[in-house]
Amino acid sequence: MSQSGLAGMGVALGLTALFVNFSIHKIEEGHVGVYYRGGALLSTTSSPGYHFMVPIITSFRSVQTTLQTDEVKNVPCGTSGGVMIYFDRVEVVNKLDSYAVFDIVRNYTADYDKTLIYNKIHHELNQFCSVHNLQEVYIDLFDQIDENLRTALQKDLTTLAPGLHVQAVRVTKPKIPEVIRKNYEAMEAEKTKLLISIQKQKVVEKEAETERKKAVIEAEKKAQVSKIEWEQKITEKESQKKISQIEDDTHVAKEKAKADAEFYKVQKEIEANSKKLSKEFLELAKYQSIAQNTKIYFGDNIPSMFMDPLITAAASAVREEKEQKKA
Repeated sequence: MSQSGLAGMGVALGLTALFVNFSIHKIEEGHVGVYYRGGALLSTTSSPGYHFMVPIITSFRSVQTTLQTDEVKNVPCGTSGGVMIYFDRVEVVNKLDSYAVFDIVRNYTADYDKTLIYNKIHHELNQFCSVHNLQEVYIDLFDQIDENLRTALQKDLTTLAPGLHVQAVRVTKPKIPEVIRKNYEAMEAEKTKLLISIQKQKVVEKEAETERKKAVIEAEKKAQVSKIEWEQKITEKESQKKISQIEDDTHVAKEKAKADAEFYKVQKEIEANSKKLSKEFLELAKYQSIAQNTKIYFGDNIPSMFMDPLITAAASAVREEKEQKKA
């Protein structure tokens, strides 16, 4: 083979290697490949891995389909009061679905985030600032800005770019003129002092409330103890009263029993005496009395002083009884 043939073969091999080198390309995981030929977007897309394409006339772009964070920096914003402020950084966390890659790239190019996110952030922030004053943007409504931005972005994306989702928006504190910033810092310092004073007052009030509750509890405790002691005394007095009443009842019962016994005794004695004073007994008593006397007086009318009244009464009773029989 001649030298010219060897040279031609080498050139051919070099061109083939160069062609293969530019034909093979790699799509990373979490990306989708889109292709352009002569500036026109081809309908073919590719998944992660190695792929072939015609070099020079065909090019490709790798479009991310996993979560990504787009940063929009130094966004100017004019408040309703005419104060110009700047948001140093706005972060937008978003995700593009794989099935929507071709339509979104065709409508907004592979750099779709510049149109759909970056420009939209500028527009929405300026819309928000234009209807609120500095106090509202910087202090009062600042905590609502990120959620308002996310809602506004997603609302437009749902209509303009289905398949592109905004997960979250993070907004940094805006930069404001230095003089105004110092005024806000002084105001915050005064607010802090006021809050500290209020907290101290609450602590004092809480301590006073605690002391008051302790005093109330102690007073209630003493009142309960006094009530218990008073009830104990009342119970003791009632017990003593019942005991005294029982003793009185017992004494009355005893006295009544004694009186009844005495009455019964007297009654029985009367009955015995009534039966005992018979004629025979009186006659016996008369003779016993006569037998005991050393002197005996006879006559119809003997003075009573010389005789036992009982015998005299008995003798009178016997004499009357004899007279009645004679009559």
